[in-house]
Amino acid sequence: MPSLCRACLHAFDAGRRCPRCRSPRVTSHPALFSLGIAHMDCDAFYASVEKRDRPELADKPVVIGGGRRGVVMTCCYVARVRGVRSAMPMFRALELCPDAVVLKGRMSLYAEVSARIRAMMEALTPAVEPLSLDEAFLDLRGTERLHGVPPAVSLARLVRRMDEELGITGSVGLSHNKFLAKIASDLDKPRGFSVIGEAEAEAFLAPKPVGVIWGVGVAGQAALERAGIRTVADLRRWDRKDLGHRFGAMGDRLWHLARGIDARPVRAGRVPKSISKETTFGENTHDADVLDGHLWRLAEQVSDRCKAKELAGRTVTLKLKRADFRTLTRRTSLGEPTQLGDRIYRTARALLDAEGATGDVRLIGVGVSDLAPAAAADRAGDLLDPGAGVRAAAERATDAIRARFGTDAIRKGRALR
Repeated sequence: MPSLCRACLHAFDAGRRCPRCRSPRVTSHPALFSLGIAHMDCDAFYASVEKRDRPELADKPVVIGGGRRGVVMTCCYVARVRGVRSAMPMFRALELCPDAVVLKGRMSLYAEVSARIRAMMEALTPAVEPLSLDEAFLDLRGTERLHGVPPAVSLARLVRRMDEELGITGSVGLSHNKFLAKIASDLDKPRGFSVIGEAEAEAFLAPKPVGVIWGVGVAGQAALERAGIRTVADLRRWDRKDLGHRFGAMGDRLWHLARGIDARPVRAGRVPKSISKETTFGENTHDADVLDGHLWRLAEQVSDRCKAKELAGRTVTLKLKRADFRTLTRRTSLGEPTQLGDRIYRTARALLDAEGATGDVRLIGVGVSDLAPAAAADRAGDLLDPGAGVRAAAERATDAIRARFGTDAIRKGRALR
């Protein structure tokens, strides 16, 4: 069976250890050297960057997030073993892991490292579709003649280079389409390299819960379970027309993905349709201060992502999910695109205020859409808000200070709520 040592990149027949360097980091699969669609996901990216810059944290549980009343943005694998998860309230994370080292995120630095990883990917293939700062799809079909090695070897070389030059590890999923490549990259984290071939796709998917399907979240999974669909095998028993009648356009998509069919191409240079961030509370809340604090932090994170991608949004969206799982979405359009956290926050806060008493809330989210290049952003200002220009200048100054001295150098009081 075709095998690859991810330590020395030696290709050989099946074996548990590499015959050249004796490393156990071996990937074997019948289709290993014939597949070319990949998903690469950095391992605990933000936390890995922090551990790289502070070696004394190497074996410690590191959590990236806000104060005690904030939420976990991400965490390292040491913290995950203790039960810490993204979007978990910080107080709960500290209960599970009281010795955690809590750090504020440094988005400008993460964007810089991400850009260097992107350049490494684009040296392998022009067909790179970023999903976020730390993950992307790659289409390496047809690159064997250029690089002299199959796509699997190029991918192993990529993650080894990331580790050696940037101190960042990544996990690779390799398959014949994006859906299966994305699933494969999660199978053996961290430092994983997993393969799902076309021949075994249906058998592999059959026993999996429907939540394995990309795009099926908690609400979608609950809707499918109400129809008696808990596994992919259950989903396959439904007729394609019946799925379409019950779930609309999503039903047809589910019918295809349940069979491992995904015809979406890897779109190079794809511009996102929106940039958003949301958080789910460990316990439902109606506390206005808590909601306001989260609203500000989410707006700031959306702003950071806009600035990192050099984009701005004309439409601001507020998302609320109530205790009964009903989702409320409100949006408003601005006179010009913005990437300023202050303006995103104030617009979303006005939408929240317009709803009045919302009852218990289990999720809150903020996003921007109708994206445009950053050069078109925040030029006219807000004629109805004389202080907008002053706040915008202060935010730009804050960005400059954080870029030089780190994100903890300066922050607003409302971020502590």
